[in-house]
Amino acid sequence: MKLSKVLAVLVGAGVIAGAAQAQETGTLKKIKDTGTITLGVRDSSIPFSYLDDKQSYQGYSIDLCLKIVTAVQKQLGLSSLKVVMNPVTSATRIPLMANGTVDLECGSTTNNVERQKQVSFAPTTFVTANRILAKKSSNIKTLADLKGKTVVSTSGTSNLKQLTTLNADQNLGINIMPAKDHAEAFLMVETGRAVAFVMDDILLASLAANSKNPAEYEISKEALSVEPYGIMLRKDDVAFKKAVDTAISNVLTSGDINRIYHKWFLQPIPPKGISLNWPISDQLKAVIAKPTDSGEPSAYAAVPEAQKAVLKKKK
Repeated sequence: MKLSKVLAVLVGAGVIAGAAQAQETGTLKKIKDTGTITLGVRDSSIPFSYLDDKQSYQGYSIDLCLKIVTAVQKQLGLSSLKVVMNPVTSATRIPLMANGTVDLECGSTTNNVERQKQVSFAPTTFVTANRILAKKSSNIKTLADLKGKTVVSTSGTSNLKQLTTLNADQNLGINIMPAKDHAEAFLMVETGRAVAFVMDDILLASLAANSKNPAEYEISKEALSVEPYGIMLRKDDVAFKKAVDTAISNVLTSGDINRIYHKWFLQPIPPKGISLNWPISDQLKAVIAKPTDSGEPSAYAAVPEAQKAVLKKKK
């Protein structure tokens, strides 16, 4: 064999080896080296990610994350892969993702353009809206009805940011109280410390359904925003994002999403065996047909006037 041909073979082998190594950098390399993947999970984001009565983490988003775990394990050729559940809150989820503590955040996190500057998102797996929950006796129907009242929202959420901006822009004089998590926020309304809780409608519906007196509460018809949810991962980790995107896209386009959705939204779920009876929305049906990780609200539905005002202010 001539020297030139030997060099060509060696260079070719080097390229192949380099390409293989390139697939195992960043998060993929971390997972392979440690044999562990860490999921950021929530305590009270029913039915997405929460602790049940046996103190076990489960939910719609966790099931989806476990689909990713299976795909990553197969891609890396691992015979086993340890899954660690690491609790996060709305305030800590992005810092803990950025510093490498968690590899996937499996909760109820809105994918928006502002957050995409810090983290990345898998294709959208749920579409909700920011609304107002209050006791029916309070007669709260719209944002204007909150004028001069005490209102709670959860720290670190886009909902709290939007409420703060609208409060200032429209001179509503709302006394905004931040809560550490959704359970605490709901409790504040339940005990009368706040007249209303501003949050994503599906989370409000879940909290009300599992409360002592579900019939006492009402969720506003008025939507303040469109909120697409996505599983969060570290920014600029191309190989890992490709693995995550492929896994979620396969769940969506294969129809597997329908089984998972039905499990969490259309049949009784722990801890109380209550069904949310929340049919799949037209917005989510569109995402299932054509997966997207867009952080633009307009990619999912008509943008409410309240959200338009906030988005315009940011430009």
